[in-house]
Amino acid sequence: MIPMTFKEAAMAVKSSTVLEDGFDCICTDTRKITPGCLFIAIKGDNFDGHDFARKAIESGARAVLCEKDCGLSDNQILVENTRLALLDLAGYYRSKFRIPVIGITGSVGKTTTKEMTHAVMSSKYNTLKNEGNLNNEIGVPLTLFRLDKTHEAAVIEMGMSGFNEISRMTKAVKPDVAIISNIGVSHIEKLGSREGILRAKLEILHGMKDNAPIILNGDDDMLVTVRPGAHPVIYYGVENSNSIYKAFDITSKENETELSVGFEGGSGRVSLPFPGRHNVYNALAAVAAGMQFGIGVQDGLDALKNYVPAGMRQRINKKCGITFIEDCYNASPDSQAAALAVLAGMNAKRTIAVIGDMLELGEVSRDAHYGVGQKAAKNKIDAVFTYGERSLETAKGASECGVADVRSFSDKQELSKELSSYLKEGDAVLFKASRGMKLEDVIYSVYESLEA
Repeated sequence: MIPMTFKEAAMAVKSSTVLEDGFDCICTDTRKITPGCLFIAIKGDNFDGHDFARKAIESGARAVLCEKDCGLSDNQILVENTRLALLDLAGYYRSKFRIPVIGITGSVGKTTTKEMTHAVMSSKYNTLKNEGNLNNEIGVPLTLFRLDKTHEAAVIEMGMSGFNEISRMTKAVKPDVAIISNIGVSHIEKLGSREGILRAKLEILHGMKDNAPIILNGDDDMLVTVRPGAHPVIYYGVENSNSIYKAFDITSKENETELSVGFEGGSGRVSLPFPGRHNVYNALAAVAAGMQFGIGVQDGLDALKNYVPAGMRQRINKKCGITFIEDCYNASPDSQAAALAVLAGMNAKRTIAVIGDMLELGEVSRDAHYGVGQKAAKNKIDAVFTYGERSLETAKGASECGVADVRSFSDKQELSKELSSYLKEGDAVLFKASRGMKLEDVIYSVYESLEA
């Protein structure tokens, strides 16, 4: 972070201060206080940063941004809402940088698209990105504060669970280009319908200048209807003939995907080190974004040759002759279908899907879980092990549609024990569930059993 004065910060959040000096770090966690920083007291579901305001000063913070009097005299800057003030301050700080910024959102694949876009942009620019899951109204501004004079570009992912969240974030991010990966049913419980989800995702336009382009999945039935007025639309896809960036001659193998990409003016071909048709879309979006900033299609594709999946997103491990697909970061009906297709494409003696609950699906939950079981049968998966109450519908769908071996569990230890004894050399096994199910606990238990 480049230094900022406290008066400058106070002005940005529509407040005032008598402090004459400045700071070069912002903290929201007293465990990470650095000398002279600005501490922002955030109210959370289970904590209130205002309760730690004095501790922040005692630990070395120079001032506290707060929404109530914390008894710190001149060392506090008062605002109406510290969450909104954090975004306002981040937006002011981001405006100091004249660099390309790409904003990314979508129902499925936005983090992978972010990682791939970062890989493409990093082939030419020193590029900042969100780390981990810092894609919310706290994580996004904290990411922006990591910008410094060495950065030449930024790729910022924005997630949401309700209306107006992306609107508030994008006004701080101010993207020069936006990507929307697709419109699924994640968060439909709060947003009511896919139309509502589309409206929430399109809030990304609220922080963009007129004529700033938006890159959309042309094979998504909702996105293909978008007419954003002042923003040129760039479509990518596999099926849509109107896509400017189109993949063809796609060959998926166990650990790689070969494809060609056609675009205005030529084509390129590459072998990418990850499986799955869904990743073709993510790669196309990344290449399309790179082209907006002078990175040629072939150069963009070449930059993806060394891409490694982030976190627990379809990471493939092999232990004791068994192929493990770790995909526990999150789950939706669309991502479950994509993961099952990858599992089905594995060169394995048997394919086993370990499926956990998908959360925040509201009224469509029962049908969505049943549909995952149907997809398992359609992909000819040999066995389905489910974990969680909602996934009983997945087990039902799999069993009724032809999967021969279906088992359900409500206890992780029982699931781990039975799965460990079930697996054999030559098997391929997928683990897929919403983040809240923590299905990685089962993976680690199985690994321990195999090693023992």
